[in-house]
Amino acid sequence: MNEPTSAQSAIVEAIGRICDAYDDAFWLACDTDHRFPEEFVRDIAAGGWLGIAMPERQGGAGLGVTEAALMMHRIASSGAGMAGVSAVHINIFGPHPIAVFGTEAQKQRFLPPLIKGETRCCFGVTEPDAGLDTSSLKTRAERQGNQWVVNGRKMWTTTAQSATHILLLARTSPKGKKPTDGLSLFYTLLDRAHVEVREIAKMGRHAIDTNMLFIDNLPVPEEDLVGEEGKGFDYLLHAFNPERILIAAEAIGIGQDALRRAVKYAGERVVFGRPIGKNQAIQHPLAKSWMELEAAWLMVLKAAALYDASKPCGIEANAAKYLAAEAAFKACETAVMTHGGMGYAREFHVERLFREVLIARIAPVSREMILNFVAEKALGLPKSY
Repeated sequence: MNEPTSAQSAIVEAIGRICDAYDDAFWLACDTDHRFPEEFVRDIAAGGWLGIAMPERQGGAGLGVTEAALMMHRIASSGAGMAGVSAVHINIFGPHPIAVFGTEAQKQRFLPPLIKGETRCCFGVTEPDAGLDTSSLKTRAERQGNQWVVNGRKMWTTTAQSATHILLLARTSPKGKKPTDGLSLFYTLLDRAHVEVREIAKMGRHAIDTNMLFIDNLPVPEEDLVGEEGKGFDYLLHAFNPERILIAAEAIGIGQDALRRAVKYAGERVVFGRPIGKNQAIQHPLAKSWMELEAAWLMVLKAAALYDASKPCGIEANAAKYLAAEAAFKACETAVMTHGGMGYAREFHVERLFREVLIARIAPVSREMILNFVAEKALGLPKSY
């Protein structure tokens, strides 16, 4: 792949200057106190970076997924980890269906406030009883006069504690020829009078809330329906590949940060009169992680380039997500083990990165489903599920 252009390098440098203002102590405190990094998000929004891939007509930069991936990679590699990227992630890829399929009035109404950081979006797709089987969603939207009324539950909804709006997928009619027919997409106010937001206690990424939503007669104006009724899943598909690419870029950033910390420690830690970095048992796993992360990064850049060129990239985007998550997980595990007992101590940060990088292996799609997809689409094997 080609080296970044001068414009892309300038983006990375600008994002780096923002990240440099937030040190390890800041991110450790956010994780310890379960505190959302509001200051960081304000700085990102003030620079216009939330709109990096949004249309220029609505105040965005009109750039591609490649630039967005470079941005998210830089944030992740700064020490911010998943806490930093997840604080802005949904605003980068989430509004994509609005930008592509929304009316001009919807774009003008919804996108500028998102780009400025005046509103915050959360993603209401996954449900307790459906998981990856999106066609089996039970949340329903029924038309009543000039509005819709939504009832149901959503699971693993990130940033819903502070979100002002929700991108919501609900069934508006029975399944058609395709199981995903009849699902509609809405972008609407997250009205707390009709939506109970209950936080889920979890293993890591404590700075960023993840929630279960209980939706009870949520009124949704007719003009908040994105695109055509019943085509919501098709619209979401256009956001799936960018999301996988961004998750991959973020995972690699975390893995490289963990690797950097491990290399530093290996060079400084002296045991039996010599730095442990002299030992091949330390060197070889670190070297292997470096190679795996670099190879996965090339797949991320390939997938992003294909997407930005409007070429098919489903195989590459899924492969990038798989390879990046596995390489990053191994790098973080290796970093913890390189530190030995101190790898388990919070002050060295690698345990935080290890906890957070697990997200990239699980979400937004499992490793096994990616293997199924690649086996079918790249190798031509029969569908297995």
